[in-house]
Amino acid sequence: MTCQEMKVDHAFTIPLKLLWPEGTAGIRTIPIAINTVQHPLPSARRCYKLGQSVGRALASWPEKQNVLVLGTGGLSHQLDGQRAGFINKSFDLMCLDKLVGHPEQLTGYSGAQLAEIAGTQGVELLNWIAARGALDGQVREVHRNYHIPISNTASALLVLENRPQ
Repeated sequence: MTCQEMKVDHAFTIPLKLLWPEGTAGIRTIPIAINTVQHPLPSARRCYKLGQSVGRALASWPEKQNVLVLGTGGLSHQLDGQRAGFINKSFDLMCLDKLVGHPEQLTGYSGAQLAEIAGTQGVELLNWIAARGALDGQVREVHRNYHIPISNTASALLVLENRPQ
């Protein structure tokens, strides 16, 4: 099966609107879609390697430019079914820690395992893992926030930057 056209959704458009409320004129974007819906789901290892490939491509770019890599989507959450409202806070916090210091320790999960541990939509963690793979090995944590509002999803933000080589 192949896809010749795909529209971007809220996971792409909302972060852009929040980052640039006045518009994105002059900003070049490259959306990368990772399957977090249809089985078979990719493994965390495969997504991390995809991110590393993106990182190598960015590093080889001949022009010196600032680049922002966004990994969007939820950590643990399940929107429907028997586990609707499920949030695994301890797993979320562990993942945020590993994304900063030891992302390779997250690569042993299959997509199905993530869905079990983190809820059906928690498999979106694969997007975070891919984004982290695009960064060089050692990063500096600039900002972190984790909040569970009165809803069936938690909210997290993790800002990392490559350490100067």
